[in-house]
Amino acid sequence: MLSTIRIQDIADILIMTFLLYQLYTWFRGTRAIQVLLGLGVVTLIYFATRFLGLYMTSWVLQELGTVLIILIIVVFQSEIRQALYRFSLLRHLLDSHQDTQHSQFQEIAETLFTMADKRTGALLVFQRNESLNDLMTNGVPLDCEISPQMLESIFYNGAPFHDGAALVKDGRIALAACHLPLSVDPNVPRHLGTRHRAALGLSERSDAVIVIISEERGEVTLASSGKLQLMASTAELISTLDELLRNDIETPSISFREKLFSNMLPKMALLLGVCVFWVLITTRQGQITTVTAPVILHGIPEGLILLRTTPEQVDVQLKSLSGLSPPPSKLDLTAELDASNAKEGQTTIRVHNSDFSLPSGLSIAAISPSSIRIATERKLRKSVPVRASLKGKLPSHLSSMQVVCDPAEVEIEGPASQVSPIESVFTDDIDASQLRKGKEYQKSLRPPRKQISLLREAPITIRLSARSKRR
Repeated sequence: MLSTIRIQDIADILIMTFLLYQLYTWFRGTRAIQVLLGLGVVTLIYFATRFLGLYMTSWVLQELGTVLIILIIVVFQSEIRQALYRFSLLRHLLDSHQDTQHSQFQEIAETLFTMADKRTGALLVFQRNESLNDLMTNGVPLDCEISPQMLESIFYNGAPFHDGAALVKDGRIALAACHLPLSVDPNVPRHLGTRHRAALGLSERSDAVIVIISEERGEVTLASSGKLQLMASTAELISTLDELLRNDIETPSISFREKLFSNMLPKMALLLGVCVFWVLITTRQGQITTVTAPVILHGIPEGLILLRTTPEQVDVQLKSLSGLSPPPSKLDLTAELDASNAKEGQTTIRVHNSDFSLPSGLSIAAISPSSIRIATERKLRKSVPVRASLKGKLPSHLSSMQVVCDPAEVEIEGPASQVSPIESVFTDDIDASQLRKGKEYQKSLRPPRKQISLLREAPITIRLSARSKRR
């Protein structure tokens, strides 16, 4: 296989690896990356089941994967939108708030410490990469600039928004009076109040940064990644916010070589995965396999009956377009031909590619023969008497009795040339010596010929009946 690898194939692998790595870096550190990794594991299991021939399991995983993709798009639409926004070439022209965010840190920190000196409780949430829409509830939209006056009016003791959290998003106060999920960590110190537990709960579930002001102690605490850090001074709070929130501030230029060889573990893992996927796709690509497909006719006109099909099966050459397609030898392939245009006598029907139902990744290279011939005849239906097929003789004391069949007649249907000469039909054999007066016996009918159908499925009732003696 290595000798057949083209430059285009190498470029194909590198491009896919680059795109997947960009996707990884965009979602790294968010809740979505964990779901994407889980989806990747399900995909690997799906391909393994396809390779091992576990068709029911692979079908279930395929249908489940379709549902999961839709759910991921719905649940993580915010993260996806942010990732696409990062990919946009115009984002640097639109993100004017990024240049002003750093200048706000000092003003925010000074305001928060002033509020702490006044024992004014507060809970301020800074949104980072992950969306907090499904974690923060009952928020009141504000969409206003951050200023000391606005922060003090929101958290002023007795104000309507005092007991909730305020959300800072894109350099502005987006929401106020928000409710946060409480921490379920049993090791949280008992002296911490509801604000600290709520801040811990949100930081455990997202990458948000939360600043808490304690009314009782007048302390400023910062919560991040499920941990609390007491801020000793305004300078420490500014430095910490600067470190955690300023993700888009320009960093020193990095050489191409440093970019290429940094973070090698995920890069090599993605490269290996793309290579394996490429091998799966290109294995058996172009391979041609011949399979035999039986011919199935449908749509035969109502007044005709099929006598024979020549031939009864065709040979189909299947070409594999991908290694992910199922092996042709394991397909239950049939040729579904339309015989609605058949006439009485001989009719030729061409076999087309559309007469076969193929899975993705396979195509038809040739069909042999390209047509079949069918013989049909006019269908005839008529009623004929039913006769009991007796073996042996009746006992001497029953010689005056006659054998009666109920019903006395049945309808038969088949080719006219075969139905016309039929004068009666017979039941399965019955031993005449075992017949008894007053008893009934059930016997099935025997089709007179292979292509003649009996239009009655229920068995025939046989009994003895007295008959008049001739004088």
